[in-house]
Amino acid sequence: MQKILNDLEPSPTATETSLGARVRQIRKTRKWTLKELSDRTGLAISTISKMERGEISLTYDRFMRLAQGLGLDVGELFDAEAEGFAHGTITVTRAGEAPIHRSATYDYDMLASDVSGKHMVPMVGRIKAHSFAAFEDFISHPGEEFIYVLAGEVTVFLKGRDAITLGRGDSIYFDSGIGHAYVSAGDQDAMVLGVCWKPT
Repeated sequence: MQKILNDLEPSPTATETSLGARVRQIRKTRKWTLKELSDRTGLAISTISKMERGEISLTYDRFMRLAQGLGLDVGELFDAEAEGFAHGTITVTRAGEAPIHRSATYDYDMLASDVSGKHMVPMVGRIKAHSFAAFEDFISHPGEEFIYVLAGEVTVFLKGRDAITLGRGDSIYFDSGIGHAYVSAGDQDAMVLGVCWKPT
């Protein structure tokens, strides 16, 4: 089991600092103030400022709001050379080469980040949270979500619903607008394959 977890561990190819610098560069190029970006994303000025300085990382829902406010695909936040999805597009993400998005509760390898404008956001995630108390609140965002457990056990907390525990090989598909949070149920961090569909 430990070998599986080690083999699946997200690769440290992007940091909070480099991602923050990328966001700051985009904002400055557009001549937007922190307040203007705050107004576009609904994120607090202090949150954006700390993120740009690499002091904090964002939860997935806030990360998506940031990308949407910038008018970018998530992939474009990691790859300035990302090309738009078009008929015939094919991309391969080699093991260990995906940029990583870290948060306090999850680490995600962002797959196919070199393609922008795609409807799905595929990721391989390590679930670092071992208790719901690790979250400020439930996470929710527009779209649909699919999670397949690669290793370990995951408890999926759903706002207003009973929690669901998934083992290796189990999966769940649900409306991302339902408040949700993933927690590793065992001693080890669980690993999942996740795909989020985001409406245009």
